[in-house]
Amino acid sequence: MILYRGLADISGSLIAVDHVKGISYDEVAEIELSDGTYRQGRVVEVDEDRAVLQVFEGTKGLSLENTKTRFLGKPMEMPLSEDILGRVFDGAGRPIDGLGEIRAEKTVDINGRPLNPVKRSYPRNYINTGISSIDALMTLIRGQKLPIFSGSGLSHNKLAVQIVRQARIADEEGADFAVVFAAMGAKNDVADYFRRSFEESGVLERVVMFLNLSDDPIIERILTPKCALTAAEYLAFEKDMHILVILTDMTSYGEALREFSSSKGEIPARKGYPGYLYSDLASLYERAGVIEGANGSVTQIPILTMPNDDITHPIPDLTGYITEGQIVLGRDLEQKGIYPPVSVLPSLSRLMKDGIGEGYTRADHSDCANQLFAAYAAVGDARSLASVIGEDELSAKDKAYLRFGALFEKYFINQGFDENRTIEQTLDLGWILLSALPRNALDRVNEKLLDEKYRPDLLEKLLAEKT
Repeated sequence: MILYRGLADISGSLIAVDHVKGISYDEVAEIELSDGTYRQGRVVEVDEDRAVLQVFEGTKGLSLENTKTRFLGKPMEMPLSEDILGRVFDGAGRPIDGLGEIRAEKTVDINGRPLNPVKRSYPRNYINTGISSIDALMTLIRGQKLPIFSGSGLSHNKLAVQIVRQARIADEEGADFAVVFAAMGAKNDVADYFRRSFEESGVLERVVMFLNLSDDPIIERILTPKCALTAAEYLAFEKDMHILVILTDMTSYGEALREFSSSKGEIPARKGYPGYLYSDLASLYERAGVIEGANGSVTQIPILTMPNDDITHPIPDLTGYITEGQIVLGRDLEQKGIYPPVSVLPSLSRLMKDGIGEGYTRADHSDCANQLFAAYAAVGDARSLASVIGEDELSAKDKAYLRFGALFEKYFINQGFDENRTIEQTLDLGWILLSALPRNALDRVNEKLLDEKYRPDLLEKLLAEKT
Protein backbone atom coordinates (compact mmCIF):
# COMPACT_ATOMS: atom_id res chain seq x y z
CA MET A 1 0.00 0.00 0.00
CA ILE A 2 1.58 3.24 -1.20
CA LEU A 3 1.65 6.31 1.05
CA TYR A 4 1.46 9.60 -0.87
CA ARG A 5 2.95 12.65 0.86
CA GLY A 6 1.69 16.14 0.00
CA LEU A 7 -1.30 17.46 -1.91
CA ALA A 8 -1.44 19.14 -5.30
CA ASP A 9 -4.45 21.29 -4.47
CA ILE A 10 -7.07 22.03 -1.81
CA SER A 11 -10.43 23.49 -2.93
CA GLY A 12 -13.34 23.57 -0.52
CA SER A 13 -13.92 19.99 0.65
CA LEU A 14 -11.86 18.61 -2.27
CA ILE A 15 -8.19 17.70 -2.36
CA ALA A 16 -6.06 16.56 -5.32
CA VAL A 17 -3.23 14.05 -5.17
CA ASP A 18 -0.78 13.76 -8.11
CA HIS A 19 1.31 10.84 -9.44
CA VAL A 20 -1.14 8.16 -8.25
CA LYS A 21 -1.29 4.67 -9.74
CA GLY A 22 -4.02 2.02 -9.79
CA ILE A 23 -6.67 4.25 -8.23
CA SER A 24 -10.35 3.72 -9.01
CA TYR A 25 -13.48 5.87 -8.77
CA ASP A 26 -15.31 5.68 -5.39
CA GLU A 27 -12.23 4.21 -3.68
CA VAL A 28 -11.86 5.11 -0.01
CA ALA A 29 -8.70 6.83 1.27
CA GLU A 30 -7.23 7.47 4.69
CA ILE A 31 -5.84 10.99 5.13
CA GLU A 32 -3.29 11.65 7.89
CA LEU A 33 -2.82 15.23 9.09
CA SER A 34 0.44 16.69 10.36
CA ASP A 35 -0.80 16.37 13.97
CA GLY A 36 -1.30 12.62 13.59
CA THR A 37 -5.11 12.66 13.33
CA TYR A 38 -6.95 10.86 10.53
CA ARG A 39 -9.80 11.73 8.19
CA GLN A 40 -11.62 9.73 5.56
CA GLY A 41 -11.97 10.62 1.91
CA ARG A 42 -13.51 9.18 -1.23
CA VAL A 43 -12.20 9.38 -4.80
CA VAL A 44 -14.67 11.42 -6.86
CA GLU A 45 -12.58 11.97 -9.99
CA VAL A 46 -9.60 10.30 -11.67
CA ASP A 47 -7.70 12.07 -14.45
CA GLU A 48 -4.65 10.12 -15.66
CA ASP A 49 -2.25 10.25 -12.66
CA ARG A 50 -4.31 12.74 -10.59
CA ALA A 51 -6.99 11.71 -8.11
CA VAL A 52 -9.53 14.17 -6.67
CA LEU A 53 -10.95 13.21 -3.27
CA GLN A 54 -13.72 14.61 -1.17
CA VAL A 55 -12.87 14.71 2.53
CA PHE A 56 -15.77 13.71 4.77
CA GLU A 57 -14.77 15.89 7.72
CA GLY A 58 -13.74 18.88 5.59
CA THR A 59 -10.30 20.21 4.66
CA LYS A 60 -9.70 22.65 7.51
CA GLY A 61 -6.20 22.08 8.95
CA LEU A 62 -4.88 20.16 5.93
CA SER A 63 -1.43 21.09 4.64
CA LEU A 64 -0.25 20.91 1.04
CA GLU A 65 3.16 19.62 2.16
CA ASN A 66 2.67 17.42 5.24
CA THR A 67 -0.61 15.63 4.53
CA LYS A 68 -0.27 11.89 3.88
CA THR A 69 -2.80 9.96 1.79
CA ARG A 70 -3.22 6.19 1.77
CA PHE A 71 -5.67 4.60 -0.69
CA LEU A 72 -7.34 1.52 0.79
CA GLY A 73 -8.04 -0.28 -2.49
CA LYS A 74 -11.78 -0.73 -1.85
CA PRO A 75 -14.99 1.29 -2.09
CA MET A 76 -16.92 2.42 0.95
CA GLU A 77 -18.46 -0.59 2.67
CA MET A 78 -21.05 -1.10 5.37
CA PRO A 79 -21.09 -3.93 7.95
CA LEU A 80 -24.41 -5.79 7.89
CA SER A 81 -26.28 -8.33 9.97
CA GLU A 82 -29.79 -8.62 11.37
CA ASP A 83 -28.49 -6.61 14.34
CA ILE A 84 -29.01 -3.42 12.31
CA LEU A 85 -32.75 -3.60 13.11
CA GLY A 86 -33.56 -1.16 15.88
CA ARG A 87 -30.29 0.72 15.43
CA VAL A 88 -29.59 4.38 14.55
CA PHE A 89 -26.73 5.34 12.18
CA ASP A 90 -25.33 8.56 10.81
CA GLY A 91 -25.43 9.30 7.10
CA ALA A 92 -22.28 7.27 6.42
CA GLY A 93 -23.57 4.15 8.18
CA ARG A 94 -21.73 4.59 11.50
CA PRO A 95 -23.72 3.77 14.70
CA ILE A 96 -24.69 6.87 16.73
CA ASP A 97 -27.01 5.30 19.30
CA GLY A 98 -24.30 4.38 21.81
CA LEU A 99 -24.92 0.64 21.45
CA GLY A 100 -21.53 -0.18 19.94
CA GLU A 101 -20.45 -1.44 16.55
CA ILE A 102 -22.45 -3.89 14.45
CA ARG A 103 -21.28 -7.50 14.67
CA ALA A 104 -21.02 -7.97 10.94
CA GLU A 105 -22.18 -11.06 9.13
CA LYS A 106 -20.76 -9.49 5.97
CA THR A 107 -19.55 -6.12 4.65
CA VAL A 108 -21.12 -4.80 1.47
CA ASP A 109 -20.20 -2.07 -1.02
CA ILE A 110 -22.77 0.72 -0.59
CA ASN A 111 -22.55 1.64 -4.30
CA GLY A 112 -25.11 -0.96 -5.28
CA ARG A 113 -26.61 -1.32 -8.73
CA PRO A 114 -30.20 -0.92 -9.91
CA LEU A 115 -32.11 -4.19 -10.10
CA ASN A 116 -31.64 -6.12 -13.34
CA PRO A 117 -34.85 -5.59 -15.36
CA VAL A 118 -34.66 -9.16 -16.67
CA LYS A 119 -34.74 -10.54 -13.11
CA ARG A 120 -37.61 -8.36 -11.87
CA SER A 121 -40.99 -9.78 -10.94
CA TYR A 122 -44.08 -7.63 -11.44
CA PRO A 123 -45.08 -6.03 -8.11
CA ARG A 124 -48.23 -7.53 -6.58
CA ASN A 125 -50.09 -7.13 -3.29
CA TYR A 126 -50.15 -3.98 -1.23
CA ILE A 127 -48.75 -2.33 1.88
CA ASN A 128 -51.43 -1.00 4.21
CA THR A 129 -50.46 2.42 5.57
CA GLY A 130 -53.63 2.88 7.63
CA ILE A 131 -54.23 6.21 5.82
CA SER A 132 -57.51 6.16 3.86
CA SER A 133 -56.58 8.56 1.07
CA ILE A 134 -53.46 6.53 0.24
CA ASP A 135 -54.81 3.00 0.77
CA ALA A 136 -58.00 3.57 -1.23
CA LEU A 137 -57.00 5.94 -4.01
CA MET A 138 -53.23 5.60 -4.57
CA THR A 139 -52.49 2.21 -3.07
CA LEU A 140 -48.85 1.46 -2.28
CA ILE A 141 -47.84 -1.81 -3.94
CA ARG A 142 -45.00 -3.99 -2.68
CA GLY A 143 -41.90 -3.33 -4.79
CA GLN A 144 -43.19 0.04 -6.00
CA LYS A 145 -41.50 3.43 -5.79
CA LEU A 146 -44.15 5.99 -4.88
CA PRO A 147 -42.84 9.47 -3.97
CA ILE A 148 -44.55 12.10 -1.83
CA PHE A 149 -44.41 15.59 -3.36
CA SER A 150 -44.70 18.16 -0.58
CA GLY A 151 -44.00 21.83 -0.02
CA SER A 152 -42.02 23.77 2.55
CA GLY A 153 -43.87 23.86 5.87
CA LEU A 154 -46.38 21.11 5.01
CA SER A 155 -46.84 18.13 7.31
CA HIS A 156 -44.77 15.60 5.35
CA ASN A 157 -42.57 14.77 8.36
CA LYS A 158 -45.64 14.00 10.44
CA LEU A 159 -47.03 11.86 7.60
CA ALA A 160 -43.71 9.98 7.30
CA VAL A 161 -43.80 9.15 11.02
CA GLN A 162 -47.41 7.97 10.77
CA ILE A 163 -46.58 5.70 7.82
CA VAL A 164 -43.63 4.17 9.72
CA ARG A 165 -45.82 3.58 12.79
CA GLN A 166 -48.77 2.08 10.93
CA ALA A 167 -47.45 0.39 7.79
CA ARG A 168 -48.25 -3.31 7.58
CA ILE A 169 -48.29 -5.96 4.86
CA ALA A 170 -51.17 -8.31 4.18
CA ASP A 171 -51.05 -11.33 6.47
CA GLU A 172 -48.77 -14.03 5.14
CA GLU A 173 -47.28 -16.96 6.96
CA GLY A 174 -43.64 -16.30 7.79
CA ALA A 175 -43.55 -12.85 6.15
CA ASP A 176 -41.42 -10.30 8.03
CA PHE A 177 -41.83 -6.55 7.56
CA ALA A 178 -39.47 -3.71 8.53
CA VAL A 179 -38.80 -0.07 7.67
CA VAL A 180 -35.54 1.61 6.64
CA PHE A 181 -35.82 5.32 7.36
CA ALA A 182 -33.24 7.80 6.03
CA ALA A 183 -33.31 11.54 6.77
CA MET A 184 -31.03 13.82 4.75
CA GLY A 185 -30.18 17.38 5.75
CA ALA A 186 -32.54 17.22 8.74
CA LYS A 187 -32.44 19.93 11.39
CA ASN A 188 -31.63 18.76 14.91
CA ASP A 189 -35.19 19.22 16.18
CA VAL A 190 -36.62 17.28 13.21
CA ALA A 191 -34.14 14.42 13.71
CA ASP A 192 -35.03 14.31 17.42
CA TYR A 193 -38.73 14.26 16.48
CA PHE A 194 -38.24 11.24 14.22
CA ARG A 195 -36.18 9.33 16.75
CA ARG A 196 -38.41 10.16 19.72
CA SER A 197 -41.60 9.30 17.80
CA PHE A 198 -40.33 5.87 16.83
CA GLU A 199 -39.10 5.13 20.35
CA GLU A 200 -42.32 6.24 22.06
CA SER A 201 -44.55 4.28 19.68
CA GLY A 202 -42.50 1.10 20.14
CA VAL A 203 -41.75 0.59 16.44
CA LEU A 204 -38.02 1.37 16.61
CA GLU A 205 -37.19 -2.33 17.00
CA ARG A 206 -38.32 -2.92 13.40
CA VAL A 207 -36.80 0.30 12.01
CA VAL A 208 -33.28 0.97 10.73
CA MET A 209 -32.62 4.71 10.99
CA PHE A 210 -30.04 6.79 9.11
CA LEU A 211 -29.83 10.42 10.24
CA ASN A 212 -27.83 13.00 8.29
CA LEU A 213 -28.08 16.41 9.94
CA SER A 214 -28.06 19.77 8.17
CA ASP A 215 -24.60 20.62 9.57
CA ASP A 216 -23.06 17.29 8.50
CA PRO A 217 -20.75 17.19 5.46
CA ILE A 218 -22.54 17.16 2.10
CA ILE A 219 -20.58 14.09 1.00
CA GLU A 220 -22.24 12.22 3.86
CA ARG A 221 -25.64 13.42 2.63
CA ILE A 222 -24.89 11.93 -0.78
CA LEU A 223 -23.97 8.61 0.85
CA THR A 224 -27.06 8.42 3.11
CA PRO A 225 -29.58 6.96 0.61
CA LYS A 226 -26.94 4.53 -0.65
CA CYS A 227 -26.33 3.22 2.87
CA ALA A 228 -30.08 2.97 3.50
CA LEU A 229 -30.74 1.06 0.29
CA THR A 230 -27.79 -1.25 0.92
CA ALA A 231 -29.30 -2.18 4.31
CA ALA A 232 -32.73 -2.61 2.70
CA GLU A 233 -31.42 -4.92 -0.04
CA TYR A 234 -29.60 -7.05 2.50
CA LEU A 235 -32.70 -7.52 4.67
CA ALA A 236 -34.99 -8.07 1.67
CA PHE A 237 -33.00 -10.38 -0.57
CA GLU A 238 -30.83 -12.21 1.96
CA LYS A 239 -33.15 -12.29 5.00
CA ASP A 240 -36.44 -12.62 3.03
CA MET A 241 -38.06 -9.55 4.57
CA HIS A 242 -40.44 -7.03 3.03
CA ILE A 243 -38.76 -3.64 3.45
CA LEU A 244 -40.29 -0.18 3.13
CA VAL A 245 -37.66 2.51 2.53
CA ILE A 246 -38.57 6.12 3.34
CA LEU A 247 -36.11 8.73 2.05
CA THR A 248 -36.62 12.31 3.23
CA ASP A 249 -35.81 14.86 1.91
CA MET A 250 -34.65 14.11 -1.64
CA THR A 251 -34.51 17.85 -2.35
CA SER A 252 -31.74 18.14 0.27
CA TYR A 253 -29.97 15.28 -1.50
CA GLY A 254 -30.31 17.05 -4.87
CA GLU A 255 -28.97 20.32 -3.44
CA ALA A 256 -25.98 18.48 -1.96
CA LEU A 257 -25.36 16.93 -5.37
CA ARG A 258 -25.54 20.41 -6.95
CA GLU A 259 -23.05 21.83 -4.44
CA PHE A 260 -20.74 18.88 -4.96
CA SER A 261 -20.93 19.22 -8.75
CA SER A 262 -20.20 22.95 -8.54
CA SER A 263 -17.14 22.35 -6.35
CA LYS A 264 -15.76 20.03 -9.04
CA GLY A 265 -16.22 22.74 -11.67
CA GLU A 266 -18.75 20.79 -13.74
CA ILE A 267 -20.95 22.61 -16.25
CA PRO A 268 -24.41 23.09 -14.68
CA ALA A 269 -27.72 22.21 -16.32
CA ARG A 270 -31.28 23.21 -15.29
CA LYS A 271 -31.32 25.54 -12.26
CA GLY A 272 -27.66 24.77 -11.58
CA TYR A 273 -28.15 21.03 -11.05
CA PRO A 274 -25.68 18.67 -12.75
CA GLY A 275 -26.61 17.19 -16.10
CA TYR A 276 -26.49 13.70 -14.63
CA LEU A 277 -29.20 14.42 -12.00
CA TYR A 278 -31.68 12.16 -13.81
CA SER A 279 -29.36 9.16 -13.97
CA ASP A 280 -28.21 9.74 -10.39
CA LEU A 281 -31.79 9.73 -9.06
CA ALA A 282 -32.61 6.71 -11.22
CA SER A 283 -29.64 4.80 -9.75
CA LEU A 284 -31.34 5.19 -6.33
CA TYR A 285 -34.99 4.76 -7.24
CA GLU A 286 -34.37 1.70 -9.40
CA ARG A 287 -32.97 -0.19 -6.39
CA ALA A 288 -36.59 -0.88 -5.42
CA GLY A 289 -38.52 -3.88 -6.63
CA VAL A 290 -39.09 -7.62 -6.44
CA ILE A 291 -36.61 -10.18 -7.80
CA GLU A 292 -37.65 -13.52 -9.28
CA GLY A 293 -37.12 -16.32 -6.79
CA ALA A 294 -36.71 -13.95 -3.82
CA ASN A 295 -39.23 -13.94 -0.99
CA GLY A 296 -38.52 -10.35 0.07
CA SER A 297 -39.12 -6.97 -1.58
CA VAL A 298 -37.92 -3.36 -1.41
CA THR A 299 -40.56 -0.63 -1.62
CA GLN A 300 -39.62 3.05 -1.70
CA ILE A 301 -41.37 6.23 -0.56
CA PRO A 302 -39.03 9.13 -1.42
CA ILE A 303 -40.26 12.40 0.10
CA LEU A 304 -39.28 15.67 -1.53
CA THR A 305 -40.20 19.29 -0.94
CA MET A 306 -40.94 21.31 -4.07
CA PRO A 307 -39.31 24.76 -3.95
CA ASN A 308 -42.09 27.38 -4.19
CA ASP A 309 -44.56 24.45 -4.58
CA ASP A 310 -43.31 24.14 -8.17
CA ILE A 311 -44.01 20.62 -9.44
CA THR A 312 -41.98 21.41 -12.60
CA HIS A 313 -38.81 21.95 -10.53
CA PRO A 314 -36.05 19.57 -11.74
CA ILE A 315 -36.15 17.22 -8.74
CA PRO A 316 -39.92 16.47 -8.68
CA ASP A 317 -40.02 16.64 -12.47
CA LEU A 318 -37.32 14.00 -12.97
CA THR A 319 -38.59 11.95 -10.03
CA GLY A 320 -42.00 11.76 -11.73
CA TYR A 321 -40.41 10.29 -14.86
CA ILE A 322 -38.64 7.54 -12.93
CA THR A 323 -41.22 6.51 -10.33
CA GLU A 324 -44.61 4.83 -10.65
CA GLY A 325 -46.91 7.65 -9.60
CA GLN A 326 -46.87 10.27 -6.85
CA ILE A 327 -48.70 11.41 -3.72
CA VAL A 328 -49.11 15.20 -3.79
CA LEU A 329 -49.71 17.20 -0.61
CA GLY A 330 -51.84 20.32 -1.08
CA ARG A 331 -51.30 23.62 0.70
CA ASP A 332 -55.00 24.50 0.33
CA LEU A 333 -56.00 21.42 2.33
CA GLU A 334 -53.34 22.16 4.95
CA GLN A 335 -54.75 25.66 5.37
CA LYS A 336 -58.21 24.16 5.95
CA GLY A 337 -56.77 22.18 8.86
CA ILE A 338 -57.03 18.85 7.04
CA TYR A 339 -54.43 16.20 7.88
CA PRO A 340 -52.96 14.49 5.96
CA PRO A 341 -53.38 17.13 3.23
CA VAL A 342 -53.32 14.62 0.36
CA SER A 343 -54.41 16.31 -2.86
CA VAL A 344 -56.36 13.51 -4.52
CA LEU A 345 -56.69 14.58 -8.15
CA PRO A 346 -52.99 15.09 -9.06
CA SER A 347 -52.01 11.95 -7.12
CA LEU A 348 -51.92 8.44 -8.56
CA SER A 349 -50.38 5.02 -8.23
CA ARG A 350 -49.64 3.46 -11.62
CA LEU A 351 -49.26 -0.06 -10.22
CA MET A 352 -52.37 0.10 -8.07
CA LYS A 353 -54.67 -1.81 -10.46
CA ASP A 354 -52.57 -4.99 -10.24
CA GLY A 355 -52.24 -5.10 -6.44
CA ILE A 356 -55.82 -4.53 -5.30
CA GLY A 357 -59.13 -6.34 -5.64
CA GLU A 358 -60.16 -9.84 -4.70
CA GLY A 359 -57.33 -11.79 -3.10
CA TYR A 360 -55.44 -8.62 -2.18
CA THR A 361 -57.68 -5.93 -0.68
CA ARG A 362 -61.39 -6.35 -1.47
CA ALA A 363 -63.35 -7.13 -4.63
CA ASP A 364 -65.07 -3.72 -4.67
CA HIS A 365 -61.88 -1.67 -4.17
CA SER A 366 -61.42 -0.67 -7.80
CA ASP A 367 -65.08 0.37 -8.23
CA CYS A 368 -65.01 2.42 -5.03
CA ALA A 369 -61.76 4.18 -5.97
CA ASN A 370 -62.92 4.98 -9.52
CA GLN A 371 -66.21 6.43 -8.29
CA LEU A 372 -64.52 8.50 -5.57
CA PHE A 373 -62.09 9.96 -8.12
CA ALA A 374 -64.87 10.77 -10.58
CA ALA A 375 -67.09 12.32 -7.91
CA TYR A 376 -64.30 14.43 -6.41
CA ALA A 377 -63.34 15.67 -9.90
CA ALA A 378 -66.95 16.83 -10.35
CA VAL A 379 -66.66 18.64 -7.00
CA GLY A 380 -63.94 20.84 -8.50
CA ASP A 381 -66.20 21.74 -11.43
CA ALA A 382 -69.08 22.57 -9.09
CA ARG A 383 -66.86 24.77 -6.92
CA SER A 384 -65.57 26.63 -9.95
CA LEU A 385 -69.12 27.24 -11.14
CA ALA A 386 -70.22 28.37 -7.68
CA SER A 387 -67.42 30.93 -7.57
CA VAL A 388 -68.85 32.49 -10.75
CA ILE A 389 -72.64 32.36 -10.36
CA GLY A 390 -72.98 31.80 -6.62
CA GLU A 391 -73.93 28.66 -4.73
CA ASP A 392 -77.64 29.53 -4.63
CA GLU A 393 -77.87 29.39 -8.43
CA LEU A 394 -76.44 25.88 -8.71
CA SER A 395 -78.55 22.89 -9.71
CA ALA A 396 -79.56 20.32 -7.10
CA LYS A 397 -76.96 17.91 -8.48
CA ASP A 398 -74.15 20.48 -8.24
CA LYS A 399 -75.19 21.32 -4.68
CA ALA A 400 -75.01 17.60 -3.87
CA TYR A 401 -71.45 17.57 -5.25
CA LEU A 402 -70.51 20.51 -3.04
CA ARG A 403 -71.88 18.67 -0.01
CA PHE A 404 -70.07 15.49 -0.99
CA GLY A 405 -66.78 17.40 -1.42
CA ALA A 406 -67.03 18.91 2.06
CA LEU A 407 -67.89 15.54 3.63
CA PHE A 408 -65.16 13.73 1.67
CA GLU A 409 -62.45 16.15 2.83
CA LYS A 410 -63.71 16.26 6.42
CA TYR A 411 -64.23 12.54 7.03
CA PHE A 412 -62.24 10.62 4.41
CA ILE A 413 -59.08 12.61 3.63
CA ASN A 414 -58.92 14.07 7.13
CA GLN A 415 -58.01 11.60 9.86
CA GLY A 416 -56.19 11.76 13.15
CA PHE A 417 -52.45 11.24 13.51
CA ASP A 418 -53.18 8.24 15.75
CA GLU A 419 -56.05 6.91 13.63
CA ASN A 420 -55.12 3.67 11.90
CA ARG A 421 -57.84 2.50 9.50
CA THR A 422 -58.04 -0.98 8.02
CA ILE A 423 -58.72 -1.33 4.30
CA GLU A 424 -62.24 -2.53 5.14
CA GLN A 425 -62.96 0.56 7.23
CA THR A 426 -61.58 2.79 4.47
CA LEU A 427 -63.67 1.25 1.68
CA ASP A 428 -66.83 1.14 3.80
CA LEU A 429 -66.35 4.83 4.62
CA GLY A 430 -65.90 5.63 0.93
CA TRP A 431 -69.20 3.97 0.01
CA ILE A 432 -71.03 5.70 2.85
CA LEU A 433 -69.81 9.13 1.69
CA LEU A 434 -70.73 8.37 -1.93
CA SER A 435 -74.30 7.91 -0.67
CA ALA A 436 -74.40 11.70 -0.24
CA LEU A 437 -74.81 11.91 -4.03
CA PRO A 438 -77.94 11.03 -6.00
CA ARG A 439 -77.88 7.41 -7.05
CA ASN A 440 -77.97 8.31 -10.76
CA ALA A 441 -74.75 10.33 -10.29
CA LEU A 442 -72.79 7.16 -9.46
CA ASP A 443 -72.17 6.17 -13.06
CA ARG A 444 -68.90 4.23 -12.54
CA VAL A 445 -70.59 1.40 -10.61
CA ASN A 446 -72.98 -1.34 -11.79
CA GLU A 447 -76.49 -1.60 -10.39
CA LYS A 448 -75.86 -4.83 -8.51
CA LEU A 449 -73.02 -3.24 -6.48
CA LEU A 450 -75.08 -0.10 -5.93
CA ASP A 451 -77.93 -2.15 -4.47
CA GLU A 452 -75.48 -3.43 -1.90
CA LYS A 453 -73.41 -0.31 -1.19
CA TYR A 454 -75.71 2.69 -1.69
CA ARG A 455 -76.83 3.40 1.89
CA PRO A 456 -77.94 7.00 2.63
CA ASP A 457 -79.19 5.76 6.02
CA LEU A 458 -75.64 4.88 7.04
CA LEU A 459 -74.48 8.36 5.99
CA GLU A 460 -77.03 10.02 8.28
CA LYS A 461 -76.00 7.69 11.07
CA LEU A 462 -72.33 8.59 10.54
CA LEU A 463 -73.07 12.33 10.59
CA ALA A 464 -75.15 11.93 13.74
CA GLU A 465 -72.26 10.08 15.46
CA LYS A 466 -69.70 12.70 14.39
CA THR A 467 -71.81 15.58 15.74
